[in-house]
Amino acid sequence: MSTATPSATDMPEYHVIETPHHDGEEHPHETGTMLGFWIYLMSDCLIFGVLFAVYAVVGQNYAAGPSPADLFEIDMILLSTFMLLFSSITYGFAVINMQQRNTAMFYLWMVVTLGFGLAFLGLEVKEFTHLWHIGATPSTSAFLSAFFTLVGTHGLHVTFGSIWLVVLLIQVGLHGLTAENQRRVMCLSLFWHFLDLIWIGVFSFVYLAGVLQ
Repeated sequence: MSTATPSATDMPEYHVIETPHHDGEEHPHETGTMLGFWIYLMSDCLIFGVLFAVYAVVGQNYAAGPSPADLFEIDMILLSTFMLLFSSITYGFAVINMQQRNTAMFYLWMVVTLGFGLAFLGLEVKEFTHLWHIGATPSTSAFLSAFFTLVGTHGLHVTFGSIWLVVLLIQVGLHGLTAENQRRVMCLSLFWHFLDLIWIGVFSFVYLAGVLQ
C-alpha cells in the first residue's frame, strides 16, 4: 500500500494574525492612573477637612495672646491669594498649548505658573517669619497652633507641587509631550487647582473671618 505525499497545495496554510495597535489600548492604564489620583485627592480632602474642623473648634482660644485681627496683614494675604489664583489661570493656558502640541508656549506658561507658585510661597514664608519674630509661635495658643498646622500643611502641598512641576518640565524636555507626560500634566493640573480651592477656604475661613470678627 502506497502513501501519497501531500503536495504543497494540499498543505494547510497558517497565517499570522496581527492584532492592530490602537491608541485606545492606553485608555485602561490612563483611566486607572486618573482614578487613583482622584482617590488621593479625596484622601487629601479628608486631611484638610479635619484641619479645618480643628481650627473651627480651637480657633478662638487665644490664651491671652494675640487674636487674628492683631496678627494678619490682609493686604499681603490678598496679594498671595492673587498669586495662587493667577497660577491656576496660567496652568490652564499651559494645558491648552499642550493639547495644541505647542511645546514652546507650554514651557512658557508652566514657567510662569511656577513663578506665581514660588511668589506665593515666598509671601507665606515672610508671614511665618514675621509671626515667629514677634513671638506668635504655635506654642503661644491653641489658635496659633491650629493656624500654623492648617496653613503650613497647605504650604507644604504647594512646595511639593512646585517640585513636581520642575520635574515634569525636565521630563518633557527629555522625552517631549508623550502620552505619559500629558497624563502627568493633567494629574498635576488637578492637584494645583485643588490647592487653589483649599486656599480660597483658608483665606475666607481663617484670614477674612479672623480680621472681620
